[in-house]
Amino acid sequence: MDDNLALAYERCRELHKRHGRTYYLATRLLPAWKRRHVHALYGFTRYADEIVDRTDALPPAERAAKLRDWSDRFLAGLRGAPVDDPLLPAVLHTIAAFDLDQADFAAFLHSMAMDLTVASYPTYADLLDYMEGSAAVIGTMMLPILGASDLAAAREPARQLGLAFQLTNFIRDVAEDLERGRTYLPDEDLARFGVTRPDLVACAARRAATPQVQQLIEYEVRRAQAHYGAAASGVGMLEPASQACIRSAYRLYGGILDEIAAAEFDVFARRAAVPGWRKAAVATHSLLVAAGTPVRVPGPPHLVAP
Repeated sequence: MDDNLALAYERCRELHKRHGRTYYLATRLLPAWKRRHVHALYGFTRYADEIVDRTDALPPAERAAKLRDWSDRFLAGLRGAPVDDPLLPAVLHTIAAFDLDQADFAAFLHSMAMDLTVASYPTYADLLDYMEGSAAVIGTMMLPILGASDLAAAREPARQLGLAFQLTNFIRDVAEDLERGRTYLPDEDLARFGVTRPDLVACAARRAATPQVQQLIEYEVRRAQAHYGAAASGVGMLEPASQACIRSAYRLYGGILDEIAAAEFDVFARRAAVPGWRKAAVATHSLLVAAGTPVRVPGPPHLVAP
């Protein structure tokens, strides 16, 4: 591996460590040779997200131009053109090494562009269209790196895990997303519980949810549980060397739902997070548990998916 490529992988790793602490911890349970490729995929997704969300002082048109320019350089790299970029050489190397589906990357970039123009989603079906590119394809990108006894059978659980992780983030980060002018909880769900977007803004301002908002969040937690349930069988399909990583990530992201439930579904009082001691315990347990051991669907056991 030449110095420039090694440096690109290291930059992806640093980005992962800085911004994806929970997933980064889980990734440390992978064999060393697989880690750099997971870091590369995280670096790709995070850098695009940074263009969309961390340049919000710029007008949407300028952010769109930045994303388009970076996307064009990436696509040119896929066609074999030289790429002058701090991260993309590692991403392109990983794509080539595992023959990853380039359509997944195009779908992801399409969803990132949607964040510049779409502020809310009328229905869950509409949100799923967005999450197909922003979350489900992350699972299918990862799958060839993780390896599985039957890649075709493991594909849908991998997609479902991507959806579960992202919906967990949306539930936890309602207040943060409102600050960016976005609402990822579907409009039809808000209406179901008599909640408006101004109601959510008011809850964020006073750092406390109303009973109606708590019911809404509980409903979304049930929905996330359904995705975790659909993903659960996939953990045991992975190569044994990859199971500890994904088992840990499954339990840690799912643990956020447990924290939200413990807070009586008030996501405004504080940002739900799994305590550090529990993260360490989960990682250790994930290393010790036998490959193929089933994972528990997170969240309160009495909840049933909507």
